[in-house]
Amino acid sequence: MATPVLMPRLSPTMEEGVIAEWLVKEGDSIETSALLCEIETDKASMEYESPDEGKVIKILAKTGETIKVDTLIAIIAEDGESVDIDSFIKEHSSSSNGQAAQTTESTAPEKQAETPKTKTAASPASTSDSRVKASPLAKSIAKQKNINLTGIKGSGPNGRIIAADIESAPASTAASAPAFVSRPVLAGDEFEDIKNSTMRNVIAKRLLESSQGAPEFFLTIDVNMKNAIAFRDQLKAAFPDIKVTYNDMVIKATAMALRQNPKCNASWRGDSIRFHKNIHISVAVAIEDGLITPVIRNADMIGLADISAQVRELAGRAKDKKLQPEEYTGGTFSVSNLGMFGIEQFTSILNPPESGIFAVGAVVEKAVVENGQLLVGNSMKVTMTCDHRVIDGATGANLLKDFKRILENPTALAL
Repeated sequence: MATPVLMPRLSPTMEEGVIAEWLVKEGDSIETSALLCEIETDKASMEYESPDEGKVIKILAKTGETIKVDTLIAIIAEDGESVDIDSFIKEHSSSSNGQAAQTTESTAPEKQAETPKTKTAASPASTSDSRVKASPLAKSIAKQKNINLTGIKGSGPNGRIIAADIESAPASTAASAPAFVSRPVLAGDEFEDIKNSTMRNVIAKRLLESSQGAPEFFLTIDVNMKNAIAFRDQLKAAFPDIKVTYNDMVIKATAMALRQNPKCNASWRGDSIRFHKNIHISVAVAIEDGLITPVIRNADMIGLADISAQVRELAGRAKDKKLQPEEYTGGTFSVSNLGMFGIEQFTSILNPPESGIFAVGAVVEKAVVENGQLLVGNSMKVTMTCDHRVIDGATGANLLKDFKRILENPTALAL
């Protein structure tokens, strides 16, 4: 019996994916779990394994095409099996999106529409690029941006260059000719329209839904960082190989405060509120063309050294778009830190379905009063965004109060 191959949902928030490269062709015989294709999502580039064994009798999605989740992209049949492809497609095509399966025309690449001719120099890398291992999508993007693939380190399977590598390519890899020449609409006015990436579209949609769907309110507290700075200096002196940052300390303090305030470790479920027994901290990480929130699981139960190592590992893989779904889903509370940019205070939008997020500012010198004396101190502002359906004002205030107490008495972080 023939097996439909559908665009998989590789994460809870995934709604569509891009076929970066087919690793098989029509007529190939494959085993179960053999690699079928490489799929790029809003968060990562992943290889998709075959759900069944047999022969690939039809590929319905083109390389570089954006396909909605659960849309038919290929058909696998048993050797010698006769399949009415037209009927099979009609039976299994997604009713909401038949873009990849509404026809049985050959899936050979269509001739691209001729673009308007402009006086731009041709890419000097066309010859060498053809010998570089890169996904078709990556080659297409590189061609559009006039980027020389030679010298770009690939992060895909077997060192293959994928689209994410092109997006993060340094300016030095670009050819001398501009990839896009802005044309004036009015005298003296120039602009450039750049098509949104899959990630940017998903971020825009989710944040709009968050801001429109949850009644948010904000609470801000000022944390005296004097003792936290001294504690970190002691850690550096005692354990020079362990690099603990202020953000690592914030993550640990957040998790400890949530343990004392379980009503904030919750999410709105429509007709109920789910109180999470585990504390998983989502950490905002800036990446090319967006951000992602890898998750530190059970952050209240692990030490600062483990938190530091996990943050570094996950952040590095996030920037390479190599995170697995289980590494960026399931968070119960978020932390976003812009202190490294000198931002002293800001507010964050909730990360659904979580009900709270800390926006952490820079540690700054300021005048403080201690024991009746005016001194130069170090403080850090933290603003909490709350979903008022789940967290009331006093509930959120208690969380911030305990967070402040822990950071101002940081020896508790070592427990």
